[in-house]
Order: sequence, then C-alpha cells, then structure tokens
Amino acid sequence: MPRLSALGAPLALALLLAASLGHAGPPDSGEEPGLGAAPRASQWAGFSPLHVLLEQQILSQVRIEQRVVVRISPQPMAVRQELAAQAFERELVNRYEERKIGKCLPLESIAAVQTGGANRLVLFLRDQRMVSLSLEKGCRARDFYSGFYVERHKDGRLCIERDQLQSRSGAICEIERLRQLVEIQN
Repeated sequence: MPRLSALGAPLALALLLAASLGHAGPPDSGEEPGLGAAPRASQWAGFSPLHVLLEQQILSQVRIEQRVVVRISPQPMAVRQELAAQAFERELVNRYEERKIGKCLPLESIAAVQTGGANRLVLFLRDQRMVSLSLEKGCRARDFYSGFYVERHKDGRLCIERDQLQSRSGAICEIERLRQLVEIQN
C-alpha cells in the first residue's frame, strides 16, 4: 500500500507549479490585499515558490542498513532417495554419538537440513559431517521441515545463544546446542 506522502507528492508539485506560474502564492509586497480586493499582477511578479524552496538550506540524515538473510533448505528429493537406498543395502544399522563441536559453525559450510527429533535438526555439512542442532524448549523441529532462515552476522557464523532460526511458517527459535554426530562402528 503506497504511503500518503507518495500520493501527496504529485499534488504538492502541481501546487508549486501553479504558484510559480502566478496563479497562487503570497504577494511580493508587505501589504496584504483586503478581503474583497483581488491581488494585483505586480504583486506576483518575480515570485516563484520553487525558487524559494530551492534556496532554502535543507538538512537531512540518511541511514543505510543492510540485512542479509540466508536460507538453509532440506536435501533435494533425489538425494534423500539415494541415501535411503544406500541405507537399505547395508545390513548394519548406523548408530551415532554426539561429540562437542564448539559454540559456532560457519554458515557457508551448511549444505542441507533435516528434522531429527522433537526439538532437533540435523545439519549436513559440505565436508560430509553431520551436526545435531538443539532448539530451545517449546520449539518443535517439525516446524522446520522445509528449512529455515537465519540472519547473517558479520562473522558469517551460526552460533548458539545468539542466532535465531525462522521457519518458513513463521516460528522463531533460538539455538541451544550444537553437537557433531559421529558414526559408531559396530
């Protein structure tokens, strides 16, 4: 919806143009015409509201902000089907344990995301590692089934207790814990 100032700008320009052509505006002299008297043409000579407007010193402040939002999406369907086929070919069931990975993770290293439990997401990294991401209490991982958005900070990292993930449906959750998932050999 356009702002009121955007709608009023053409009207203001039309009034300025009309005034500069001598159809409206204050008289040149200090004398005001009476209520019934019509202004004389000499009173309007040389008056240009546009010129007066341009002569005024206008001070203003401009603030430019930049905001970058990164979208992390689930793996494509073909990749998921391929991974499922490989899992059925194996006779052993893979088990994973969680190991500390630190408080931050580079955003550009994240390749995909998948839901992994009640309040957990599994991040697939470009270097073939998997990371478990725990969301704060009250957040459900299923809200993030189609990925998430995260605002990119200057350091380019995804950190716990700082960054908030936003699902495409609008849920916003803070990250509580990051752990690397390491396969246990049977």
